[in-house]
Formats: sequence, C-alpha cells, structure tokens
Amino acid sequence: MMDSPITPTVDFEKDGVQHGFLKLPHSHDDSAWGSIMIPITVAKNGEGPTVLFTGANHGDEYEGPIALYDLAHRIKAEELSGRVIIVPGMNYPAFLSGHRTSPIDGGNMNRVFPGNPGGTLTEKIADYFYRTLLPLADYVVDFHSGGKTLDFLPFCCAHVLEGKEQQARCIAAMKAFNAPHSVMLLELEAASMYDTAAESMGKVFIGTELAGGGSASALTIAIAKKGIRNILRHANITQGELEVDESISLDMPNENCFVFSESEGLLELCFNLGAEVKAGDLLALVHDIKRTGVAPTQYYAGVNGIFTGRHFPGYIRMGDFLGVIAVPI
Repeated sequence: MMDSPITPTVDFEKDGVQHGFLKLPHSHDDSAWGSIMIPITVAKNGEGPTVLFTGANHGDEYEGPIALYDLAHRIKAEELSGRVIIVPGMNYPAFLSGHRTSPIDGGNMNRVFPGNPGGTLTEKIADYFYRTLLPLADYVVDFHSGGKTLDFLPFCCAHVLEGKEQQARCIAAMKAFNAPHSVMLLELEAASMYDTAAESMGKVFIGTELAGGGSASALTIAIAKKGIRNILRHANITQGELEVDESISLDMPNENCFVFSESEGLLELCFNLGAEVKAGDLLALVHDIKRTGVAPTQYYAGVNGIFTGRHFPGYIRMGDFLGVIAVPI
C-alpha cells in the first residue's frame, strides 16, 4: 500500500512536550499548494504505556475538543511515565465548519475505517490513524457527544467483544473514567468505525456520549476532564487516586432498545432523559405539520429501562433516530 500523504511535525519517540501538526496536502481554489494542518500534541517521559485521546471525530461535538485543548495546554512531561498523544480535532475540516461530516468530501470519519491513503481527505486521515497512531497506543479514548441532532445522558461506553480478556480491560477503563453512566453500547453499523479498528488491534478502547445539542456545558466538560485524569491514572501514566462518584451501569442488549421515526413532524417526548420506562409505554408523539386535525403518530418503548438518548432538536424526519432505552445492569 502507498505511504500516507500526512507528515507529522512532531517526533513520537522524543521525550518532552511537543505541539505541532499532522500536515495533509490539500490543493483547492484558495490555496493551490495548500495543506490541512491538524493540531496534535505529544507528551512523553521515558518508557510506559501510551494513551491516544481524540475529539471531534464528528465536528459538531465539543466536550472532547474543549477538554483536550485544555489538557494539551496544561500537560507536563515530568509528571508522566509513558506517552500521551492528543488530537482534539480528528476530523479537522468538519470541526472547523461545525458540522458532523467534512464539508470538503462529505466524509463521516467514524464510518470510513480503515481508510485509504489514496482516497478522499477523510479517508487519508483515517488511514493515518489506522496505520500510524493506533499502533502506537495501548489505550484509546474517543470523545463523542450528541452533536446537533442527538442528546444523551452523559456516559462512557465500551463494547461487547469476542475476546473477553480484552473486553474486561475495556470495561475496567470505562469504569475508571467514571462518567455518571457506564454503558455497554450496541453499535448498529460498527464495521467501519474507529472503535472497531482500535478493538481489532487489541487496544483498550472506550468512548463517550456527553449530552448533545451542538454545544457543551460546565457539567459535561467537567465529566470529560475528570475522565481524562482518571484514565491517565488508571494507565499508570500519572500518579494519584481515581476520582470516583456514583456511576449507573447500563446495557443495550439488542435492537429493541432503539426507536426510529417512520414519520415526519414535531417531536413530542413523553419522558425526560433519565426516566424509567417500561416496554409498551408511549415514548413519543410525532405531529404532522402539513395539516391540522390529524392524529399524531405514536411511538412506544420496546424494553424496560432508562431513557438514555433522544433526537434533538424538535423536528424529526422519517428514518431519524428517535430514542434509545438502556437496561440497568
């Protein structure tokens, strides 16, 4: 396979703190010999594990980038035993535009792995992560939130894996992160995700969904920052006790947890996030706005559990995710 077109301006093996870029050539109307400059920080001190932190896999999700730019500013090599790689804006074109996907090629970073060094810009970035950054890592933490179209109870997540020893290590990291909710997340299209790429290499992978709505709050940013501190301590890269608060354990055992809209209109939810619901409960109504006098379409919960995620904002279209219910463990 051809070499990656991306050139790092940092040395991944050098001790100290380095702030630089992943330089990806991009010729376009405004810059014939231009480049996309993806910010990266590498902090290293001697031998030890490596944690790879990423944010803005989707460009309209902000808790991760905020917490990671803060980490990059504050990190000190002398406090580490190992290496920390920080990429706050993984899909940097999407991040700069405030969109889920890249405005250049429409690429959804979390659906193009393992990538392609000769493909679209998004595929080139994915390929660099797949062939260069992921092999360096022992722990991979990918920050997500709901972006502009989803909202969640703040949670950290791991996945059910074939290798149960690897799964146990991922669950241990998820618990160490200590978000208010810890979820065994069912992915409905996992084959080409960053998550799956990392897990296929045997890495300890955890992700988050920290609320949503296309913004961030003091609460969710604090969850992200505490999770970073805890993971670095869990990996023995930094010293100190874990900061532990209550975390509710949830599972998504099957597709009955998910509800999708089969109509278009105004979404009226019948429960708030965090509410206990039972299978058969009326979860939501969708009101037709094209005419009056029409009964709304009714949507029902498929399992007993906690209302964990919802569509955002108030208008929903056919095929959109409407809600998800997770089952307490």
